[in-house]
Amino acid sequence: MSDAIERVSGKSATISFDGERCIHARRCVITQPSVFKANVQGDWIDPDAASAEDLIFVALNCPSGAIQVTRLDGGAGEAAPLVNTIAVRENGPLAVNAPIELAGQAIGTRATLCRCGASNKKPYCDGSHAGAAFIASGEPTTKPSEILASRNGALKITPYANGPLGISGSVEILSGTGRTVDRVQATALCRCGASKNKPYCDGTHKAIGFVA
Repeated sequence: MSDAIERVSGKSATISFDGERCIHARRCVITQPSVFKANVQGDWIDPDAASAEDLIFVALNCPSGAIQVTRLDGGAGEAAPLVNTIAVRENGPLAVNAPIELAGQAIGTRATLCRCGASNKKPYCDGSHAGAAFIASGEPTTKPSEILASRNGALKITPYANGPLGISGSVEILSGTGRTVDRVQATALCRCGASKNKPYCDGTHKAIGFVA
């Protein structure tokens, strides 16, 4: 997480909001508009306007991990997923759901990572794919794969300098519609936006002089 995290505590929970990771999916303001108040001046987060369970539900549906909730009432918090996944979004980022270790740092269980090469907040997505007119299918071809012996646990993601995202750990790669594309324990995913084998890296970052 960044150092500029906004934290607001209520009676039953603390909401943390990391603006550096937010991709404005708007699931928070749609699901709990009384908690997350759009287009207001001043305070815009009110943890006491919903139950702790409802706040956890909002957090779980925040794809970027910008919203995280810590319960103060002794109730169960956000659980790690039983199956680690990386979803390939149509013309957009990689949506990760797993206990993520990004560049050696635990960042929670949700993140949206740039795959267009244009984000100003790499490795995170910042929505630049829209302005860059990035075109990349969210429905890559299914690869033959076997069900993994272990489907959860820590997922280590390494943004290699001027190169791909190195993935280490059990994970299912999904299409944007939820179809299983591949099951891997190690792979390299494109983040320069130019691979001809998306979502996988094919080395094109070297040819185009990708810098990140």
